[in-house]
Amino acid sequence: MIQVLFRVWALLLGIVLIMLGNGMHFTLIGLRGGIEGFSSAELAIVTSGYFMGFLSGARLTPSLIRRVGHVRVFAALGSFMSAGLIAFPLVTEPWAWVLLRLLVGFCMSGIYVSAESWLNDATTNETRGKVLSVYMIAQTLGIIGAQGLLTLGDAGTSVLFICASILVSVSFAPILLSVSSVPAVEVARPMPLRSLFVSSPLGTVGIFLLGSVYATQSGMGAVFGSQIGLTANNIALFIAMLFAGALLMQYPIGWLSDRMDRRKLIFVASCVGGLSCALGWFTAGSPWALMVAAFFAGGVTTPLYALFLAYTNDSLSASDMSSASGGLVFTFGLGAIAGPLVTGWAMQEVGPFAFWLVLGVTFCAIALYAFYCMMQKSLAVPVADTESYLGVLPTASPVAVEAAGEWAADHAEAEREAKAEIEAEMEDHSNKRP
Repeated sequence: MIQVLFRVWALLLGIVLIMLGNGMHFTLIGLRGGIEGFSSAELAIVTSGYFMGFLSGARLTPSLIRRVGHVRVFAALGSFMSAGLIAFPLVTEPWAWVLLRLLVGFCMSGIYVSAESWLNDATTNETRGKVLSVYMIAQTLGIIGAQGLLTLGDAGTSVLFICASILVSVSFAPILLSVSSVPAVEVARPMPLRSLFVSSPLGTVGIFLLGSVYATQSGMGAVFGSQIGLTANNIALFIAMLFAGALLMQYPIGWLSDRMDRRKLIFVASCVGGLSCALGWFTAGSPWALMVAAFFAGGVTTPLYALFLAYTNDSLSASDMSSASGGLVFTFGLGAIAGPLVTGWAMQEVGPFAFWLVLGVTFCAIALYAFYCMMQKSLAVPVADTESYLGVLPTASPVAVEAAGEWAADHAEAEREAKAEIEAEMEDHSNKRP
């Protein structure tokens, strides 16, 4: 394992630097948009633009790589993304920001596809689970660290945008100078949504709604903070708490996932998210209450994503997992596009605290549908037959999602075989007793 991490340390370092830059830009959009007087609806469209680009990048990047090569695509996307970040303060118009966010989202998605292909190529089935976990932790730490960097400058100037661009530009040096192989990028064709829904209704509906939750938190959180008058430092802390909760709650939820009915865990986690939103709604802007609400609301969002992936895989054959992963990523992307638009409209009509209202209603919708599925005995999967849980971030490309699904299936099968061998040995030993 140490040897594998040594092989991919440059890639992990590059990813941390990329997430520092991308994490800064996400929060900066809300901060600078408020300074420029953009409305909630306008910033919602800007936010959705990123996820439109991200979704299209996940679909188109593999074919681009096959056509012109892995390294060229990676370097080109990095250059375009760096240029896009530095252009935001130059043209402070909503329509221009939508186009720039489309570009940045497309580039970021392609960067994930490229980086995760290299990461997947550097691992084996035995090490893939741990390496993917380290990769996801590196991403989350990068986003959290980005919020700290925001406190070092003024969002009303170009300095922080320039810093984000520099971080992204510098991040490609350790990656491009260290990779030695050019892995093939093969992403399965996404399963049609109808087939996906028939195979796993809860997984399909839940991950669509969760896409709305994640995009609203990460894209509209800074807009909410700006509109209720939080300081820039408090807004950065608010966004950091969303991801700190995800980092700390991933393991306990994952541990429970392998030991209980996942429908029940989805129901409980969604209820925690809904209650957290109620806290944010009723505290009327108390900074510390908002931080607690953000910690738990964000804390259940990322684990729920991995839960829906694992739950869906439980209902599928091994041959269908790859195409289902692509379908789930696509469904999540559709929800991520819709969520900020609904939230922005609600904040425009009701007020900034509609941010918590929309999130709370969405969490409740997930919980209610999970409860309905709990009542359907036909949807029950024995705990012993479930696939292993692996924490996957909502930002992961289909490459990482497919790799995680393959690892989960292999790991669960290995555990079942080991358990069967132990039981057989114990039975054989008991039979030999006089």
